[in-house]
Amino acid sequence: MTASINDVKDKAFDYIICGGGTAGLTIAARLTEDPNVSVLVLEAGQTNIGDDGILRLSSYGSHFGNPNYAWDFKTTPQANTGNTCHGWQRGKGLGGSSQINFLVHIKPPAEDVDAIERLGNPGWNWKNLQKYIHRAEGFVPPGKDSWVNDIVELKTADMGTDGPLAIAFPAFTFINAGIPVAPRPYNGQPHGAYLAPSTIDPKTHTRSYATTAYYLPNRHRSNLTVLVMAHVNRVVPATDAAEFVAEAVEFEYEGRTYVVPAKKEVILCAGTLKSPHILELSGIGNPNLLRKLGITPKVDLPGVGSNVQEHMVATISFEVRDDVDFQTLDCLADPAIAAKHLELRASGKGLFTNGIVNFAFATLGQISSKANAIIEATEDKVNRMSCDYPPGILEQHKITIERLKNGVGCEFIALPAMASRPNPPEAGKRYITLYSAMNHTMSRGTIHTASKDASVEPHFDPRYFEEEVDLQVFLEMVKFSRSLASVAPLKDMIVKELNPGPDVQSDEALVDWLKQTFTTTWHTAGSCSMLPKVSGGVVDPELKVYGAKNLRVVDLSILPLHVACHTQAVVYGIAEQASDIIKGAYKP
Repeated sequence: MTASINDVKDKAFDYIICGGGTAGLTIAARLTEDPNVSVLVLEAGQTNIGDDGILRLSSYGSHFGNPNYAWDFKTTPQANTGNTCHGWQRGKGLGGSSQINFLVHIKPPAEDVDAIERLGNPGWNWKNLQKYIHRAEGFVPPGKDSWVNDIVELKTADMGTDGPLAIAFPAFTFINAGIPVAPRPYNGQPHGAYLAPSTIDPKTHTRSYATTAYYLPNRHRSNLTVLVMAHVNRVVPATDAAEFVAEAVEFEYEGRTYVVPAKKEVILCAGTLKSPHILELSGIGNPNLLRKLGITPKVDLPGVGSNVQEHMVATISFEVRDDVDFQTLDCLADPAIAAKHLELRASGKGLFTNGIVNFAFATLGQISSKANAIIEATEDKVNRMSCDYPPGILEQHKITIERLKNGVGCEFIALPAMASRPNPPEAGKRYITLYSAMNHTMSRGTIHTASKDASVEPHFDPRYFEEEVDLQVFLEMVKFSRSLASVAPLKDMIVKELNPGPDVQSDEALVDWLKQTFTTTWHTAGSCSMLPKVSGGVVDPELKVYGAKNLRVVDLSILPLHVACHTQAVVYGIAEQASDIIKGAYKP
């Protein structure tokens, strides 16, 4: 279905999209709606089309470590976590991370998105993002007899129903937990507990992702060319232009280097981890860093690769009582049982029709008595150090303090399975795991090129816990999750805590466990921030790279301040809005 190298070499295309992931395929589909426009998508992974390893539900994390599906990136050693190198896996192949994510379709709080506009980006607000997410959404409402109707109050205006991305509530679910019910979680008000839909096709009970939504329905368009296994090296500028004009893209394919011309624009959709890498290899970034690597600077843009922000998660597991009638995913470790549930999937039954649906978003004050003290100390520190922060960071930190007071950056998720460390599960036992996911952090990391050789991965340095408040908030979240063991319905279902375990009691011991076992939710943002250039920005509100005439970045790297949600819906919305901007059809 995809192209061969002969379809690409010695040809030119109006638009070249670097990265065939969530954003890249969305933009390609929208631009090729005009039959007079030619689009080339260069994707470094393979197609994976029709692969049940991708389509099968309830396979969370199974793709990590498999080079057919995931990039196994590692961070640099982190000083505040015992010099640990943390895994930063990302989707490898057509569809990008939408092919291996955990299928969660969640939208951010409206105020989190409006903060992006406050930072100097007109038109990038909740009203517009919701409109463009709607364009992607093909939500299938639950039937009259669905269990969802007893729990969820759906308002038709909150979800789009005509988009290409199939979204539905799973056929099978588990539990719901404390905290007041969110008022309108699908319309910018996820403040509380609710059930989230998943990116699944309810007819086939399989994954719905960028490939099924945006590529397969449009694969026969003669003006759409998708080349897989093509590793982009850099953007090649015109040599006779006073400014950076993206003339072509250099890429590797089967051991050979090719250069393909772009007649109109080059669009980077390589993700937060790789888009700044491509920019720096192209000579766009901090000139001092580039010269040290032997890269000729073309555009002085020090914001490239800075302002990196990440979500973090810690998991606590409890053993379920033997006499409780409650199915968990733990039994799928038995190949015979897994095979049985695969057979049940066709009829909409069994564990391979489920999704992660139990969520709660809370303020720090709702979960911790120490909230005021933490906020006051953080506010005092920011005020004292106001002159020491890099350009643009002070304004971001002030918004983050507002979020500490009123925002719902404390996320809690229930998963019916063992998913924690370090203590292993017992054979034949069932578990419930509570995730504590911190969405609003103040630490800022970097992603910078390590070599002028494009095959050498950049240095990923999130600088975890560089700001003490992040660890303080994280600790309070974990303590709250742990306390739920004494609250119904959980207390009536469990025998004991497996992780962290009874030996971990003091705050000091809990911090040690947290640093050793936490992970990311793979939502890295900010490395090509959409901000004014003087504030460390890389792209303007039209997503054009400063100092470049016809080069844009469209992926989560442009998000200047992170939002409290799982990010695939946000990426679809960004790509849909960017498509209108590129086509000249955008109307605020």
